[in-house]
This record gives sequence, C-alpha cells and structure tokens, in this order.
Amino acid sequence: MTHPQIEPESIQEIPVHRTPMTLEEFLENDVEGYEYVKGELVPMSPTSMEHGEISSNVILCLSPHVFENQLGRLYTAGTTFRLRDRVVKPDVAFVLTERLPENREKGSPVPPDLAVEVVSPTDKHYDVTEKALAYLRAGTRLVWVVEPVAKTVMVYRSETDFTVLTREDTLTGEDVVEGFTCPVAQLFE
Repeated sequence: MTHPQIEPESIQEIPVHRTPMTLEEFLENDVEGYEYVKGELVPMSPTSMEHGEISSNVILCLSPHVFENQLGRLYTAGTTFRLRDRVVKPDVAFVLTERLPENREKGSPVPPDLAVEVVSPTDKHYDVTEKALAYLRAGTRLVWVVEPVAKTVMVYRSETDFTVLTREDTLTGEDVVEGFTCPVAQLFE
C-alpha cells in the first residue's frame, strides 16, 4: 500500500485537546508529544534536523562551563518542568545545584533557572512569547528564544526586560549561568 505524499503547505495545524486530565495526572503519566497548559493538551511542534542541531549546539556550548564550574545540571528536550498551571518541555534547561529536587526520577516540580526554546517552523510568535513569559511568571530567571531564520536570540529577563541578540553579539549566562559566554553565531554553526 502506498501512502500519499503530503505537501508542507497542506499540513494543517494540530488542534489543542481539552482533557479531563488534571495537572497532577499529566505529571504522573507524562503524555508523549504534548505539554499541558491550563487544562489542555497542547501538541509539541514537530522538530526539524536544524532544530535539533541548534539545540545540540546550545548544550555543547553550555555543558563544559556548567560541569567544569559545578553550577548545576542541563536537561534536554523531553524533560518536563512544572510551571504553575502548565507542564512544559523546553528544548534545553538548566537548574542550579542548590535548586535541584531531591527526587529526580520524574519531571521537575520546580521551573528551570534557564529555559531555552528553539523556534520551530510551525510555532506562532504569539505562542512562543506567551510561553517565555509563563516561564518568567513561574520563577525562571532567564529565557533564551533562539530563532533559526533570523539567527537571533531573544533574551528575556522579565516581562519588561528583554533584548534581541544577533549573530554579531555575544550571549552570556548573566547571573544565572555565571561566567558563561558564547558568540551567538556559534549556535547556528
């Protein structure tokens, strides 16, 4: 049996699913491919090879500094974090040593100190911004939104304090991943 070829422009948006599942039930079951937002299962955007490469570059840049200085732990996509009324799976996350939960056999009950979201082709600007602000409201201290098309990083420190960095700039860990620096261009190599 042959399957029809699906053209990218014919792909429709995957609908959000209302669910009787509670936040606690979602945390217990961790439904693959979804995040939980205010009582709804929200499908995660499909990722591309480019998305994976950029996420890997972020980890490759951060990892030596984090481990050499024993600052905390890095987490890859798929690791769940609770943000008040939602459960998210950032592309990359960092949690300071002193904030690491004792039991790490399940998703994190605390938000990451640094959350990194790599924008996918199907992501809407509104949703990405809303997610960045949700991290901050839950206690995340620094959010990097990496945009592959423009090759920029939007650095969020608060709802009113954010900066766009270009390939010509240097990304820093500020007071969250202290001492970390990386040319923005390196994330897109």
